[in-house]
Amino acid sequence: MRYVSTRGAAPALDFRDVTLAGLASDGGLYLPDHWPSLSREAIAGLANLSYVDTAVAVMTPFVGDALTPGELKALCAQAYGRFSHAAVTPLVQLDHDRWLLELFHGPTLAFKDVALQLLGLLFERFLAGSDRHLTVVGATSGDTGSAAIDALAGRAGVDIFMLHPAGRVSDVQRRQMTTVLAPNVHNIAIEGDFDAAQALVKRMFNDPGFAGRFALSAVNSINWARLMAQVVYYFYAAVRLGAPERSVAFSVPTGNFGDVFAGYVAAQMGLPVAKLIVATNVNDILHRAISAGDYSKGIVQQTPTPSMDIQVSSNFERLLYDLGARDGGALAAQMQGFESSGAMRLTDSQHKGAALFASDRVDLDDMTLAMRWAYEHAGQVIDPHTAIALAAARRHASDVPVVTLATAHPAKFRDAVERATGQRPALPGRIGDLFEREERFVTLPGTFEAVTDYIAARAVPRA
Repeated sequence: MRYVSTRGAAPALDFRDVTLAGLASDGGLYLPDHWPSLSREAIAGLANLSYVDTAVAVMTPFVGDALTPGELKALCAQAYGRFSHAAVTPLVQLDHDRWLLELFHGPTLAFKDVALQLLGLLFERFLAGSDRHLTVVGATSGDTGSAAIDALAGRAGVDIFMLHPAGRVSDVQRRQMTTVLAPNVHNIAIEGDFDAAQALVKRMFNDPGFAGRFALSAVNSINWARLMAQVVYYFYAAVRLGAPERSVAFSVPTGNFGDVFAGYVAAQMGLPVAKLIVATNVNDILHRAISAGDYSKGIVQQTPTPSMDIQVSSNFERLLYDLGARDGGALAAQMQGFESSGAMRLTDSQHKGAALFASDRVDLDDMTLAMRWAYEHAGQVIDPHTAIALAAARRHASDVPVVTLATAHPAKFRDAVERATGQRPALPGRIGDLFEREERFVTLPGTFEAVTDYIAARAVPRA
């Protein structure tokens, strides 16, 4: 398996190198040069497998010869052995045709753990025995930061610098990052929103002067290995609901488009996905793009769903590339136009090709009603992000099971949950002392110079 850039000008890489690289050198995102497929018989055979064995079966075609199946299984067993539920991503029934897929049983209580626990181990494995030192730079709107920091804290050969928008993540999300005091962990609160933080990270990768000094890598969903790991739970859930004999729909709370794109990958591999519902909050650039072909930035509005307070969804580029005949030159021109103007129309082939997707925009009132419905009618306390997706799922009629991805533990957003349901969820025991722990972070202006100067003073230069 080789990996190519969406913008067509970067060298193709194997799985090891694409994992360590993150963003492509031409500013694009890496994708496999073809989609592997699983036969109906192979998908049916997943039904009796554990999560770890499902992960090995789904990911092996992407890994190529970078790891043997035995080595991959050992890494998956180690990554998912830290989850608090034996099923890793269990299904919970809401009513006769709607389900929750709980993705928050990892160490930081968010779906990002599913991928990042494995990614941290892949970094360590691929760096072992070399003199290469990675400088991981990431931006987070909440959960990526804590999951990445937990996965990389104390690991040899890696330093992590995580940017988050000051005052725009929940107290729990912030403390899960800033109370990890390992010497290789550096938390940076920037003045600005998530889009500004993400733009800074992309600029670092694309700046020859900075990127040339350090071996940069990524933990955001721009890193292909992270997306690959998320494909697994679509297969794991669908076969338990009857796939491949029965199709399944998924509703996904979406900001950066990574989680729902993993569902698209599963469909390309042969999983019978009836529909992928892209559920946005009022920051609705993806809803406008999918429903009307209008991918144009608006002003980011701060909401109780901070992980979705985004107006530039970086993973959407991967879909546009795949739907645009994989023409890297054409997509590079399209994205450069968007980056300069903040507006873009999807081509006819891109818009029509996105037929697998539906979309919805959910406001604060409907989010609150969904949280209340889940508690009163199904006995489930859900977080605001999950509620956005559940509200969208309930609006879309379906004759197949609809799975809402529950992306965060409700205790990460206690105030919003309590306002909606009257219930204040407790933090699980394993992080129950979070508010007694010491915090460590720095607040910087949201400028390229301020952030890169800070990182350069602490990162390990290329050997």
